[in-house]
Amino acid sequence: VEGFGYETGGPLIMPSFDNEKGFYERIDVVLQNDEFFSAQHIGWSYNVINYNSEQALRDKLQGRIDFDEGTRALKFLNNHQKTLPYLQKDPRMCIALPTWLKLLDDEPAIVFTYRHPLEVAMSLKKRESSFDLEQGLRLWIVYNMRAIQNSARLCRVFSTNEAVMKDPATEVQRIKNQLTNGCNVIPPPKSLIPQKVVDSFIDPNLQHNSKERKDEEKTSRILKDFGDGCVAREFDSEFERGSYEYEAEKEMFLMAMQIFCDFETGKAYEEDYEWPDL
Repeated sequence: VEGFGYETGGPLIMPSFDNEKGFYERIDVVLQNDEFFSAQHIGWSYNVINYNSEQALRDKLQGRIDFDEGTRALKFLNNHQKTLPYLQKDPRMCIALPTWLKLLDDEPAIVFTYRHPLEVAMSLKKRESSFDLEQGLRLWIVYNMRAIQNSARLCRVFSTNEAVMKDPATEVQRIKNQLTNGCNVIPPPKSLIPQKVVDSFIDPNLQHNSKERKDEEKTSRILKDFGDGCVAREFDSEFERGSYEYEAEKEMFLMAMQIFCDFETGKAYEEDYEWPDL
């Protein structure tokens, strides 16, 4: 955003203890997505797989939900006077995207990035006191699955958390170039990202769960080899090995790792990819 000059508008969710660099999420979009979800008795962390995009549109049209936040968001997203490309981020959009596509005047391009499922599950477990790893892994599957399914007909640019952390300047430049040249997004005002912006924003020391996972994997045995150098290793669980809870957690982990490894090879982006039945 700062490096190239993409526009987010605002107000945005402020940084916090679990995301010190900021969320870059518009509050109006987040609140409207929560309103869509609430009307269907779901939330970002529960029953989200059951979201019905057409029902959300009916709820809006029939006045069964408040759409004030959505109206504010659309004034920005559908502003035909804008000369700068915009970026809009909210994980809930992985789920609610089909609803918004019916409300947007122009189809957006999609930047899809993913992170190791165990790192995400560990992060959620630390942030949410009621979470266990199985719930975090399930959410990782649902959000990534819906993101790919719901954006299938849109122009997409794929990346990974690992690629951004390994060589941030090169990877972010590639994403920008592909958005501009491949997806015909309005070019940002700056063609190159200043190195000082990269240095000020990218801090590998904030990737706490990545370091913890990689340290654990140095001494843990392989649970399953998915091929192409992608393996699932034993992980630290709060449950006793052999218990029902542990086996359920391990099953969800292996399911998530299958998808992760298929992201790594590109198989999960294929039109006929078979997603798990949750």
